[in-house]
Amino acid sequence: MSNKRDYYDVLNVPKKASKEEIKKAYRKLALKYHPDRNKSPDAEEKFKELSEAYAILSDEEKRMQYDQFGHAGISGRYTWDDIFRGVDFENIFREMGFGFGGFGTIFDMFFKGRSRQRYGPQKGRSLRYDLEITLEDAAFGLNTEIDVPRSEVCDFCNGSGAKPGTSPKKCSECNGTGEIRQTRTFGFTHFTEVKPCNRCAGKGTIIEYICKDCKGTGTIQRTRKIRVKIPPGIDRGYNLKLSGQGEAGIRGGPPGDLYVVIHLKPHRIFKRSDDDILYEANIGFPQAALGTRINVPTLDGKASLKIPAGTQSGTVFRLKRKGIPHLHGFGRGDELIRVIVRTPTKLSQQEKKLFKELAKEMDEEPLK
Repeated sequence: MSNKRDYYDVLNVPKKASKEEIKKAYRKLALKYHPDRNKSPDAEEKFKELSEAYAILSDEEKRMQYDQFGHAGISGRYTWDDIFRGVDFENIFREMGFGFGGFGTIFDMFFKGRSRQRYGPQKGRSLRYDLEITLEDAAFGLNTEIDVPRSEVCDFCNGSGAKPGTSPKKCSECNGTGEIRQTRTFGFTHFTEVKPCNRCAGKGTIIEYICKDCKGTGTIQRTRKIRVKIPPGIDRGYNLKLSGQGEAGIRGGPPGDLYVVIHLKPHRIFKRSDDDILYEANIGFPQAALGTRINVPTLDGKASLKIPAGTQSGTVFRLKRKGIPHLHGFGRGDELIRVIVRTPTKLSQQEKKLFKELAKEMDEEPLK
């Protein structure tokens, strides 16, 4: 999966591209790399890569799954057969003036070297859970539990869908394959259409006596408490993958995965910038002019900060290693304190007199 290119990059379209823009990009590139026209050694592989990208991005459900989870969301939910099922290749290539000549059926081209078995065990669907945590939780880590609604294998029938003591029987219509195949010919090109068997709904078996708990589905809906370990230093937008904690597998396949997406609650006084935290400290005019020492809050408690004489409003001071721990390394970021010098708004007569004397001393004429 790590070697797969991004589908949007393959078709050279932006992530917000419309379905029509995606189709137009595919037609252009498919025309360039179609093996009937392009005899270079890598043309077939490029053509199949383009077609796979188009098959995903032209389908709203598959595209949404890909946008959320990337390639893992596709391989974890769809078989190779599912990816290409129902795509309008036939119309596209008829409009372009040729078919898949030289490669037999469309399935011979796309499924060469791959299993076309759709109705065997399949991995369950991956799930997403959005978790909001505090800045402190992100800084120092957190062990917590989340409630995840998901499908699980039925305990009563052990996932068979049949009443305990009975077994599903092989479908006589499709002979247990779960699919009906029809081949159509256009000139020298053959298209094989594979449809789920209507009698067994693509399962390959017929259940005569269904399980009372799962009503023959083999799965039940349940909300499960799942422990999640948040590592120190995590930031918003990170995905934590919990393998095997997604939906139950199909026909004995493994369960899908759970992706926990991290969100940060706004903090009352701090802001985060990568692994640094930002804080604004208010000081008075005399403190800025004469210098002082103030206590500032940090993630570890109070810390003393020296303010030199003559500090200007907006000056930024740095407390080293008082920020967020580095997620994939050692050490921590810093805390940056921006000093804001308060200008007094209400002055007593004595204060006004003193400020006027100060202005005179500094040769700064006050407003009269």
